Amino acid sequence: MADNLPGTLGPLLKAARARLAAAAVVDPALDARRIVEHLSGTTRTQAIADPECRVDAGALAAIDAALRRRIAGEPVHRILGHREFYGLRLSLSAETLEPRPDTETLVEAVLPFVKTTVERQGECRILDLGTGTGAIALALLSAVPAARATGVDISQDALATAMRNARELGLASRFQVLKSDWFEKVFGRYHVIAANPPYIAFIDIENLQDEVRDFDPRQALDGGVDGLSPYRVIAAEAAGFLEAEGRIAVEIGHTQRQEVTDIFSAAGYGSAGVFRDLGGNDRVLIFELTKP
Repeated sequence: MADNLPGTLGPLLKAARARLAAAAVVDPALDARRIVEHLSGTTRTQAIADPECRVDAGALAAIDAALRRRIAGEPVHRILGHREFYGLRLSLSAETLEPRPDTETLVEAVLPFVKTTVERQGECRILDLGTGTGAIALALLSAVPAARATGVDISQDALATAMRNARELGLASRFQVLKSDWFEKVFGRYHVIAANPPYIAFIDIENLQDEVRDFDPRQALDGGVDGLSPYRVIAAEAAGFLEAEGRIAVEIGHTQRQEVTDIFSAAGYGSAGVFRDLGGNDRVLIFELTKP
């Protein structure tokens, strides 16, 4: 047996939890359950109803390897290769940021405008800059059947992952990807331009949590010297791709509200909303063009 892991489900879960707890993993019970269920193909119900269910040697070896990776600091969702976002299961890859609950704030913030645009015009075209896994675009498409989206990223790996997610979710007919450095290769106009850009100041990256610093792609974190470089690019160039009365929605670091607002204000945008995440921090800003 892999590292003396028990071969039946109930004892296996307990042993996995104990190994993670001994290594001071933050939530050992939850992470143990995620790893064991995913790699053994079992469910929580099975663990309760049939704790003596046998787990084969191949699954035990995979669980042992996954526990070692978790103990070494790798985030559980990286190990599993997917994460839930806005009720959608999204595959991850080495070059995609792991989508987090804070970003669901952006989806919720812009969703009413997407729905209203569809009601008024029969469609809503969305541009998701730095799409990564496709999380923002695909969440909006799943909620609004008449919406269409283009996911832009500089990473071909990220674009392949986003397209794979779109196919697995049955959304590929309304989603396309484009390799572009921000707006460089973008064409057409959109009702919504959304972005969760890199917003960590370069000097602060080394101070991030180990799980973020060591496992999220650096180019998805690095926002330049002051963490604001992507917002300057978006504010300067977006007008050429935004429909009349369109909206720009950006996720921000929780201390960046004033600086990002000032950048967009200087480019001719007015605030159309400020939204806080579940922790009560400023997280999403929405802008509209106030002058040609």
